[in-house]
Amino acid sequence: MSKPKKIPANPISETRTKSQQSPVALSARFIEPAFSAHRISQPTAEISLDLGISWVEVRLHPEGIELPDGELLSWTALRRLMESPEACFEVQDGELLKIQAYSAYTGRHYTLMSTERAPTLLISGIPMHRIKDTDPYADTLTKIDAIQPVVGQVLDTCTGLGYTAIQAAHSADQVTTIELDPTVMEIIRRNPWSQELLDNPKISQIFGDSYEVVENFLEGQFDRILHDPPTLSLAGELYSTDFYRQLYRVLKPGGILFHYIGDLDSRLGHRVARGAAQRLQEAGFRSVRPRKAAFGLVARK
Repeated sequence: MSKPKKIPANPISETRTKSQQSPVALSARFIEPAFSAHRISQPTAEISLDLGISWVEVRLHPEGIELPDGELLSWTALRRLMESPEACFEVQDGELLKIQAYSAYTGRHYTLMSTERAPTLLISGIPMHRIKDTDPYADTLTKIDAIQPVVGQVLDTCTGLGYTAIQAAHSADQVTTIELDPTVMEIIRRNPWSQELLDNPKISQIFGDSYEVVENFLEGQFDRILHDPPTLSLAGELYSTDFYRQLYRVLKPGGILFHYIGDLDSRLGHRVARGAAQRLQEAGFRSVRPRKAAFGLVARK
C-alpha cells in the first residue's frame, strides 16, 4: 500500500479552531507510512490521526507508535488494523475499535469506510457516496455545484455524514438538515470529517422521517433543497409524487432542487431518473434537467 497523497487544508473542516480537536481516527492507508519507516529503522514517521485531514510526526518504538499525547499503540494492534484496509478505527484506552454501529431503529448496520479522502458511510454494506473514480468529498462538491449559487435558507433532506450540510453552510445563511436515525450520530461524532456539523451554528439538525418532517415547514421557506436519499429500494417514499409535492411547496419561487439518483447512464439509474423526473413534473416542477456529472436531476420552481 503506497502512502496516500497529502491533500491541502480540508475545506469541510477548515473553520474548526485549535480547541475543537477532531477525534483520533485511523485507517490502514493513513498509518502505513509508520510501518514503512519502522522497517528501515527510522525513529519517526508522518501519519494521519484524522483520516487524512492533517499529518503529524510520531515517534516509533520497538513496541509500537507513540501518539502525540504519549499513548502507545502496539504494532500487534496496528497489524490487525492493516488487515482491514477499508475500515476506520478509533483509539480507546490503547485499543483500536472499529467505527461502526447497529441501529435497533432501522435494523441496519452503519460502518465508516476509509477512502483516499473523506470516508463514506456504509449502510448494510451499501456506500452512501460515490467512490468509483471519485471520493465522497469530490462527490459532495458536484452536488453543491448543482444548486449554485448556494444562498439563503437550504434544506438538506438526508444528513448522512453531514458533508453536504457542512459545505452548503459555507455560503448559505442557514442550513436545516434531517436525519432519520439518531444512531448515525454515533458515527458522526467519531468521524473527523463530520465535526463541523456539530460546531457550525448555521446548521440546524432535525431527527425524524423527512417524509413527515417536511410537512411542518412553511410554504416557500427554502431557497435551495439538496435531496440525497438512500436508494429507491431503501427509501421508496422519498421518491414519491406526494413527497415531491411537499418539496415543491416549501421551495421558494425561483428556487432550485437537486435530487441525487445515481449513475444516469446505467440501466437502473436511467429508469429511476426517468420516473423521478416525471413525478417531479407532476408535483409542479416545470424545469427538470439531468446533471450527469452529479448523478442526479436539477429542478426549478
